[in-house]
Amino acid sequence: MSVRQIQFVIDEAPPLRLDKALARDVPVEAALSRTRLARLIDEGGVWVDGVVQHNPKARIEAGAQVTIHVQEAQDSHILPEDIPLDIIHEDADLIVVNKPAGMVVHPAPGTPSGTLVNALLAHCGDDLSGVGGLKRPGIVHRIDKDTSGLLVVAKSDAAHHGLAAQFQAHTVERYYNCLVYGAPDANDPRLRGVKGARFEAGNILKMTTQLARHKTDRQRQAVLFQGGRHAVTRARSVERYGTPPVLTLMECWLETGRTHQIRVHMAHAGHALVGDPTYGGKRKLPAKSLPDATLEAVKCFKRQALHAEVLGFEHPVSGEHLRFEAALPDDMAQLLGILRAH
Repeated sequence: MSVRQIQFVIDEAPPLRLDKALARDVPVEAALSRTRLARLIDEGGVWVDGVVQHNPKARIEAGAQVTIHVQEAQDSHILPEDIPLDIIHEDADLIVVNKPAGMVVHPAPGTPSGTLVNALLAHCGDDLSGVGGLKRPGIVHRIDKDTSGLLVVAKSDAAHHGLAAQFQAHTVERYYNCLVYGAPDANDPRLRGVKGARFEAGNILKMTTQLARHKTDRQRQAVLFQGGRHAVTRARSVERYGTPPVLTLMECWLETGRTHQIRVHMAHAGHALVGDPTYGGKRKLPAKSLPDATLEAVKCFKRQALHAEVLGFEHPVSGEHLRFEAALPDDMAQLLGILRAH
């Protein structure tokens, strides 16, 4: 197995810990994340002044000569599967796909195959230069199984490192379309009383809470105001349906990206997503608000009505600004067509 060597000198005033000093001074073109560097230290791949170092907390001085030995990427244990993909963009470093509803992003005990990662392994083949030491696509964000829309996936360590940094800094542009029950409005006194909800100029609903895994149902997320992880969602109404309005097409955008964030926040606001089996409850629309056939179409919608429409970011290698859009999938487009017709 071939090994590449990365050599550099520790700059002035280094951090006290070896791992932090390496993360600061390793050449950018090496594309080694802090996690990968920690693994290389543990594996004996880091030498300082000719001596191998296994302790990430070891002290290191300015001027120290560092050599890092990085083995070529190994094949992943995940099997490639020839599954069709809707590819929006692809280059040597990353790929943007329009994921269909019903596809899981990454293999897990309940879904060991048929995932986006299985499909990408087959599609990319030898084009994967390696992420974290394995020939695998680098997943930097996910959308739920039954949510459709855009995902960017890294094909190299450099892309994975750069994209992960942008997601961590919340600089990635992400817009979603969703169909919700009710009609969120700044004039609604009930909504003004919901903790964590407020309206900004332009009738934009802003939800600010903490989110954490539910205490008794591990498949759900729960809204908190102490503990958990900070979560911010903004949403504006695009179209309203019914007399009086009983459904609204919303455009949502994320300041943070937590598990189930839009679904949980809209449900907390009292405007759960149509078709959401986890947070939607068994909502029943007023009998005369829409024609019977339209009410039946809403009732029979089989998944949460949520689509990742827009994805924008800086290319992690070239620096070019990229922005992609994906039209609504057929099931959501058909449902909205029915609603618009009445």
